[in-house]
Amino acid sequence: MKNFQYVRPTQQQAALETLAQDDKAMFIAGGTNLIDLMKRNVVLPEKLVDINRLPLRKIEPTSKGVRIGALASNSEVAEHPLIREKFPLLSQALISGASAQLRNMATVGGNMMQRTRCYYFYDAALPCNKRQPGSGCGALQGINSKHAIFGFSDKCIAVHPSDMCVALVALEATVLVTGPKGERQVPFKDFHRLPGEHPERDTNLEKNELILAVDIPASSFTQNVHYLKVRERASYAFALVSVAAALDLDKGTIRNARLAMGGVAHKPWRLMEAEKALVGKPVSEETFQQTAALAMQGAKAFEHNAYKLKLAPNAITQALKTAAGLS
Repeated sequence: MKNFQYVRPTQQQAALETLAQDDKAMFIAGGTNLIDLMKRNVVLPEKLVDINRLPLRKIEPTSKGVRIGALASNSEVAEHPLIREKFPLLSQALISGASAQLRNMATVGGNMMQRTRCYYFYDAALPCNKRQPGSGCGALQGINSKHAIFGFSDKCIAVHPSDMCVALVALEATVLVTGPKGERQVPFKDFHRLPGEHPERDTNLEKNELILAVDIPASSFTQNVHYLKVRERASYAFALVSVAAALDLDKGTIRNARLAMGGVAHKPWRLMEAEKALVGKPVSEETFQQTAALAMQGAKAFEHNAYKLKLAPNAITQALKTAAGLS
């Protein structure tokens, strides 16, 4: 690991100014992903700005829903009574992530900023446009069994690894950030980026900005929800495919729906057309199978991940069935 400076500001403005003074400085909170990347020489900051002393840990109700501070741990959020009662989809997604030990350390803001787990990104000896723009995407012609089937480009086919973020995009959360230009709000669906020509950029955060909180609006999705994560082992594994499903039901008819996927794209993948198609339909396996088929339009596989073209619609169908109480 490369030597680095370490500072612990106690004020938000001091943290922002410290970051702005050094182009190779980075914020650190739980460090569950960043430290791994530093050990592998994938990321080489010259200064770490520890923000754990900033007052950004609160989880509190607002007039419109709930605000979750960026430094709240994944465990705190998953187990919070307000989240479990009003936003159970988020609680389920968080509990499915990583391990208990990591959830105790990982923060909401850090979870949003975590990098892909693509083999080529993590190995500094292999080509990766995310790590070194212009070096090529090793996964295109290499081992790509866990890679994207939506939204990829010829520069990158990696997937976003978060479970939490899949639930947050389905719940139409908003991210509150601050930086040199002041505070701004970013719809969660616009926070992460598709790779396009610049896969080295995972988010739309501007230079020297800091995540302050996530706001989730109140909704009717408090009962019929399910987060399904298909993975290679029961714990401490990233999703091959995951589905966040939420239904608002009225006597067997779907009044409203939310649907998003993980493990299939460079960002959490919201299925808005499929959501619209569910509205007004009866709760049935046939309805859910038709929705899953619609959701898969435009999907494309590579040499080793063709199984996702079957796994993904089956996962959507199963998640919706479980949310609706059919299984």
